[in-house]
Amino acid sequence: MLCTRTSLRAALASGLAACLLLAVPAAWADAAYALWGTPKYPAGFAHFDYVNAQAPQGGTLRLVSNLRTSTFDKYNPFTIKGSAPAYLAPLMFDTLLVASMDETATGYGLLAEDVAVAPDRLSATFRLRRGARFHDGAPVLAQDVKHSYDTLVGPHAMPGYRTLLAEVAECQVLDERTVRFVFTAPNRELPLTVGTLPVFSRAWGAGKPFDQVVMEQPIGSGPYRIGPVRFGKDITYVRDADYWARDLPVRVGTYNFERIEIKIYRDHTARLEALKAGEFDVMRFFSAGDWARRVNGHKFNSGELVKGEFAHQLPTGFQSYVLNSRKPYLQDVRVREALGLALDFEWMNRQMFYGAYQRVRGIFGNTPCATQGSPTPAELALMQPFAATLPPAAFGPMAEPPSTRPPGSLRANLLKARALLEEAGWTVQDGVLRNAQGQPLVLEYLDSNEGSLRVVAPWQRNLQKLGVQLRFRSVDYALYEQRVRKFDFDIISIAYQGTNNPGQELADLFGSQAADQEDSGNFPGVKSPAVDAFIRAIVSAPTQEALLPACHALERAIAHGHYLIPQWSGGAHRMAYNAWRLGVPQTLPPYSMGEEWVLQTWWSKKQ
Repeated sequence: MLCTRTSLRAALASGLAACLLLAVPAAWADAAYALWGTPKYPAGFAHFDYVNAQAPQGGTLRLVSNLRTSTFDKYNPFTIKGSAPAYLAPLMFDTLLVASMDETATGYGLLAEDVAVAPDRLSATFRLRRGARFHDGAPVLAQDVKHSYDTLVGPHAMPGYRTLLAEVAECQVLDERTVRFVFTAPNRELPLTVGTLPVFSRAWGAGKPFDQVVMEQPIGSGPYRIGPVRFGKDITYVRDADYWARDLPVRVGTYNFERIEIKIYRDHTARLEALKAGEFDVMRFFSAGDWARRVNGHKFNSGELVKGEFAHQLPTGFQSYVLNSRKPYLQDVRVREALGLALDFEWMNRQMFYGAYQRVRGIFGNTPCATQGSPTPAELALMQPFAATLPPAAFGPMAEPPSTRPPGSLRANLLKARALLEEAGWTVQDGVLRNAQGQPLVLEYLDSNEGSLRVVAPWQRNLQKLGVQLRFRSVDYALYEQRVRKFDFDIISIAYQGTNNPGQELADLFGSQAADQEDSGNFPGVKSPAVDAFIRAIVSAPTQEALLPACHALERAIAHGHYLIPQWSGGAHRMAYNAWRLGVPQTLPPYSMGEEWVLQTWWSKKQ
């Protein structure tokens, strides 16, 4: 079950930008910004520790698309309609700030050479490097940064940007290479948030509404340009020979391939067979069954292809079945809880997943924000004003996913589920579970991958024992995407990425305003004043000590609201790769995504 939507902040590269002390005295001005504490790398560092600074430059990386789409029909990755090629944004658009992969919540200057944050934290000012250039040779100027910001929060870009940047009042051009972002409220995270925004040239699609900028090749300042394309089938990115930032410490030892070829296959089986045939060099695996039983063949026997499991320290995320509470049958929290009780993860992990996974627990797993036990006094102080609207159970021990480990059992879980359904007005009548109006409880699970039926089937069987009909509906991806954007579904599966630094993106995932906004990330339709208040407390937290109670209050509200049925996660990137063609760094930086690590730090042995 692949991720259908990646939160915008997670998809944007984090980093630090440049800034100048101007009219407002700054608390500091430096070449790095850390949300908490101090940056790992001091001023003047040579390169990130996890790169091979002597890696050879050249050769070709043949990579498979990581998107569910089997084609692409535009080059603009920032608008709603259509599908852009995989990896286009990180390869073509530099940002003011860039993150390291071996620490969290820290950014280092890329387009910007320093950053200053006002003492009241109501603004952040960035000074651009004089050498920064777009692919057409034009300098990157403050007007381009403002244009990019104004465009992304405008009516023609993905609405998630407007939610992400809701507390940015404006972007001001102070001089040719100095730009200031003004905030509506103090927020430690906002300097990083605005620093991660992609910056593109004002000349890209000039004179057109942004949603009509479709086929024009982007004018960015990143390490790669678009090369040969078989439109809708595959795309090649070619390294910019004049890339302006290649000697900066944040870029030394990175983006070593001369060409990056992205191949697209129409289904998973075709991808797997193409890997075995040597058509591309790297493939990341999300299926434990595939990894255990199908990743084999003569190229693996010869050592040309290698299976690698790379342990990381990333947040577990919260891959989940999403219950759309906008739908009448799913508005009752008791019904939602009952559906979760019918999922037997322990049996599935044992019989289907080869024991490869752990159960997802909450929305902040493997981060300091993970919630345990009963609410602390600080959490209760946030929660008590909303006692009338929060589930009563939220004031007790943190919700745990149902388990069938002894002394627990599936039978006990189903008996509890039946009691909840009866309490909600659903009873078995003539062998069918019906409400007071005689309507049967029939739900649809929507997916674009027929292979998902194998994983959903055990849950279906358990729900049948309760009288609940769960119908599996497989549609092509274009229709799936359309229906999900319009919230036209009962249940879907989403692989949400986690974060060590929760902030404004939570308003897109769980905020009331996003619940009614088409194409937002609030798939479960959460509309709760309590949740909105907890998100505001997270965003405005001045210290980590203030952040944690707000995170815990939010996690309790979501978990006890049973909007999500937790699925499973693993602690390593499983990747098969061509060891004869690719050079691999000795260690995986702890906070990198698999493909990001490959693109940024691997190199070619075939020059």
